[in-house]
Amino acid sequence: MTITVAVADDQSLIRMGLRVLVEAEDDLEFAGEAENGHAAVQLVRRRRPDVILMDIRMPLLDGIEALRQISADETLGGTRVVMLTTFENDDYVLDALRAGAAGFLVKDDDPTEMLRAIRLAAAGESLLSPSVTQRVIASVREGPVRRVQPHPLLGELTDREREVLGLIGEGLNNEEIAQQLVVSPATARTHVSRAMTKLGARDRAQLVVIAYRSGLV
Repeated sequence: MTITVAVADDQSLIRMGLRVLVEAEDDLEFAGEAENGHAAVQLVRRRRPDVILMDIRMPLLDGIEALRQISADETLGGTRVVMLTTFENDDYVLDALRAGAAGFLVKDDDPTEMLRAIRLAAAGESLLSPSVTQRVIASVREGPVRRVQPHPLLGELTDREREVLGLIGEGLNNEEIAQQLVVSPATARTHVSRAMTKLGARDRAQLVVIAYRSGLV
């Protein structure tokens, strides 16, 4: 199955580099590019790509607001948004994840990591690399809640689901969890899904925060 990929970034060199990266892969198809958030929303509405790589800081409309508009439109539910950042001064990681981002990539990430993120996002998974996870945890640590506060529904988890939650808190994706626990990726996904349901978590970012606050990380 071919995965259609769009790119939104105000830097033409970044857009060109990502386009070349995508077009070199047999299972990926480039679906267009945008130089600002407003154009990105229009591009998604027009082309309905499977995945869009979107910069946080763009003119006219920033990436997070563009993400919110895409997430709020039920007709665009088939498009997964992976945010791009320099990670130098961005304090918007939690905002973006809460707004529905499928993952985060640092612009100077290895190309193989970029491609892996695109495929994971298209498969419905979220990519939270260890560096992103640490950013999320740092945001929580700097917030008002500083002591361990186990989630009230933590006791609903099985021992294995609790173990999986801790691994999510360390930034492992489903494939890495499967390798760590010596189970199939499908089994790992099932444990993650059940933990998310039992804890009432909306997304993987919330599971990271729960793991940290519950003292599992």
